[in-house]
Amino acid sequence: MSELVTGDAVVLGLRPARLPSRALASAIDLAVLFAAFLVVSVALGIASRSLDEAAVAAIGVASFLLVLVGGPVAVETLSHGRSLGKLACGLRVVRDDGGPIRFRHALVRGAMGVVEILTTFGVLACIASLVSARGRRLGDVFAGTLVVRERVVTGQSVAVPPPPPWLVGAFAHLDLSAVPDGLWLSVRQYLTRMHQLDPGVGRAISERLAGDLVARTGTTAPQGVTAAAFLAAVVHERQARDAQRVFSVRALPAAPRPVAPVSGAAGGVGPQEALGADGAHGALGSPGTSKVAAAAPGEVPKRAPGSGRSSDSVGPDGGAGRAPSGFAPPA
Repeated sequence: MSELVTGDAVVLGLRPARLPSRALASAIDLAVLFAAFLVVSVALGIASRSLDEAAVAAIGVASFLLVLVGGPVAVETLSHGRSLGKLACGLRVVRDDGGPIRFRHALVRGAMGVVEILTTFGVLACIASLVSARGRRLGDVFAGTLVVRERVVTGQSVAVPPPPPWLVGAFAHLDLSAVPDGLWLSVRQYLTRMHQLDPGVGRAISERLAGDLVARTGTTAPQGVTAAAFLAAVVHERQARDAQRVFSVRALPAAPRPVAPVSGAAGGVGPQEALGADGAHGALGSPGTSKVAAAAPGEVPKRAPGSGRSSDSVGPDGGAGRAPSGFAPPA
């Protein structure tokens, strides 16, 4: 990884291309150039059979400069540093500051390429690339350019750790509209890598991010809750809202179910019995019907015995039916 600093004091992490990949890309480009030069030379030779030897020699020199020198310059200028060989190998020519190259950069590279690639069969270019710390040949040094790798193998993405069970739903009232996307990205990157950081450094980063989040939302973390747990709970709240918004848009209204007619003495079910007070079919108070007892405001509704494990049941690890979150409970 090569760290380049731009004029705006932005550090760019670029991966310079090494000699094997650059040699393969150059071999592909040279094969295409020599094939084009051969075709052009044959066509010009047939067209200039009636000319004298001096004119034929001038046409040969012009075709050499046009194809073997002007061709790479034109291709790198128009493609912003991607020739056919570099495109096949996932490489690209950029400036020292990471920006796209221009005509003058491609011209210097092409002119120096005649000396260090064509005349010395690539020996000079290989020596310069091996000596350079970033694998640059003489054309790159004089032009102020760098060949970098565009296709980089990325690692497997890491999921954000779940929040502590006692903080799930605690920030349902929080207004998250003022939090920018850049802050969300920073919080997510910290949560996925917090176990790889030094404890002191990780604590400082979490407190700084929590302070930025508090400044945007206007709500502080509960007493005794660490900054990392606060960040995880807020991110979980945002993910829950996004999922609810997506599924509510995709959900379709359910079709009304028909009500059984009254059969009177035949023992049929009446309308008031077919549709319960909670919208579920079945007689009110009949056996097997799950009922939720009324709860006071702020209390969790209690389920009847045998109605199944609720979403707020506590598992053997202390988490509400979920995997351990890795956050310690508040003191």
